[in-house]
Amino acid sequence: MTLYTSLAGRVVFISGGSSGIGADLVRQFAAQGCTVAFCGTKPDGGRELIESIVAQGAPAPIYAACDVRDAPAYQALLKQVIAQAGPIRVLINNAGRDDRHTMEEVTPEFWDDRLALNLKHYFFATQAVAPAMALAGGGSIINMGSVSWMRGRPNLAGYTTAKAGILGLTRTLARELGARNIRVNAVVPGAIVTDRQTTLHRDPAADQAFLDAQCLKIRLNPGHVSRVTLFMASDDSDGMTGQHVLVDAGIAQTSVMG
Repeated sequence: MTLYTSLAGRVVFISGGSSGIGADLVRQFAAQGCTVAFCGTKPDGGRELIESIVAQGAPAPIYAACDVRDAPAYQALLKQVIAQAGPIRVLINNAGRDDRHTMEEVTPEFWDDRLALNLKHYFFATQAVAPAMALAGGGSIINMGSVSWMRGRPNLAGYTTAKAGILGLTRTLARELGARNIRVNAVVPGAIVTDRQTTLHRDPAADQAFLDAQCLKIRLNPGHVSRVTLFMASDDSDGMTGQHVLVDAGIAQTSVMG
């Protein structure tokens, strides 16, 4: 990993940081010397991750359990982190779930839940951290997207609709917050190998299908996403805002090109 000196000492908050891409982000920002706070759904969900980070000699991150769908409770948690650690200078909106479902299975309640879990909390987290971030001199907000909506993936309508909405949210907030020196960008992963994806969806045929669809013939892992996210959070990318940065080995390009 590149060491970004501008990140040292900055307070970073990562939603959905207990597993998968989020857990790797927690590890990598801690290794940069950041004060890292993150949330997950389980009361003890961050324990093993924190212990592994401390064993590597990095400061212990701050963990709290929170349902990001509960906007008032989530905003209260973010304000507690600010009171405890200082202004959040890097916000990574990462929490979400890509549960499969057919069109016929979707109820109005399920639809609202998918948007709350994959999009709504991005906005309300930004609303909560932006004032202190601006007073501290600005910062970087990174929304975690997905190429699934670009590819028109089936059985994911709730998820892909939310992830497509992140494009509009990112561009609008970049315009709205730019005068406060707050940058808003999206990092857009492709097919990433995580423990959850391996358990639920991965087999040799699925691996080959992804390799066939990608320009690069490698399976991507969370580290590919973390390295780009570190750059987007650092001052090295201080001229970039309102952007969607794809980390997908070219799978979206091959989808568009046929």
